[in-house]
Amino acid sequence: MAPTTARRTPITLGHIASALGQTAPPGVETVISGVNSLADAQPGEISFLASDQFLKQAVASQASALLVGRKINATSDIKAVVLRVDNVDLAMAKVLQLFAPPSPGPAAGIDPSARIAPDVSVPADAAIGPFVSIGRNVTLGTRCILHPGVVIGEDVTVGDDCVFHANVVVRDRITIGNRVVIHAGSILGTDGFGYAWDGKQHVKIPQIGTVIIEDDVELGSCTCIDRAKFGATVIGRGTKIDNLVQVAHNVKIGPNCIMAGQAAIAGSTTLGAGVIMGGAASIRDHVTIGDGVMLAARSGVVEDLPAKGIYSGAPALPHRQSLREQAAFRKLPELMVQLRKLQEQLGPFLKNNGIQADEDLLGG
Repeated sequence: MAPTTARRTPITLGHIASALGQTAPPGVETVISGVNSLADAQPGEISFLASDQFLKQAVASQASALLVGRKINATSDIKAVVLRVDNVDLAMAKVLQLFAPPSPGPAAGIDPSARIAPDVSVPADAAIGPFVSIGRNVTLGTRCILHPGVVIGEDVTVGDDCVFHANVVVRDRITIGNRVVIHAGSILGTDGFGYAWDGKQHVKIPQIGTVIIEDDVELGSCTCIDRAKFGATVIGRGTKIDNLVQVAHNVKIGPNCIMAGQAAIAGSTTLGAGVIMGGAASIRDHVTIGDGVMLAARSGVVEDLPAKGIYSGAPALPHRQSLREQAAFRKLPELMVQLRKLQEQLGPFLKNNGIQADEDLLGG
């Protein structure tokens, strides 16, 4: 099978060890041409072993080198050169950076098809792709890359080294920090979802606030960050948000949070630092989530979760409690059968003593 990654100029095992801060391993001059899984790796490729359960695959692998966690009980049967690392995922990220091809994008300068307001000063080192639109009173930082079809509204501030992929929309009066990456199709600054019922119809509540994206944030494709009703919707520094995520008006997300695909946060909710949301997890409005809280996939939060910990289920509960309740729920059909049998056995006694059985509960 062909390598999953490739590099025009192969690098050596010594180069990889150096990137990981390690001393030169055996076979330092071995050429490594790509990265692959244990099962698919060929001679000349590097793979990884993060769990003891894959030891057999590691022994059978044809990879020339393996990144192996220090706690893994790697055997001498492994033929590959073993590079011991503290964190396999982090080490693999560093290795993949060595093999990652340059990201394609527009050339430096302004494409002739771009439409830029006359009062906007575009830095000479910016790359403005085809059919980009930039409104009035926009401040654009240095070394920014705007891919085709990006739309930036009026009164927007964008920091240095930002990358906006195709068809990103940044609406009016938004502030974006440095080194922010926004993937294709995401929209910042859509009106928050606010309406008031006047007895006959839903009356729109004007959303006059803004959005603030702090430094080193990355937003996945087709993610929506709504503007605040007043004040600001804030995405804290270092936060990473997956594809298809909804962040409603006036939400405050702390630093270094991470949110998986289809997560959703309702209005005026506050997340502390380092919060993790699994796929399709959701949080109702006006809820506060404490630092370090982890929400399992598809969990639904309906009240404050101030204490650090793992929560799951809907409504979200401490994970162990949620598992116990789910286990009990699965036993309900069996318990109902037992209750019906008890009812049949106790029927004469209940009748003689004037006690009415709950027929609805017992399914009678």
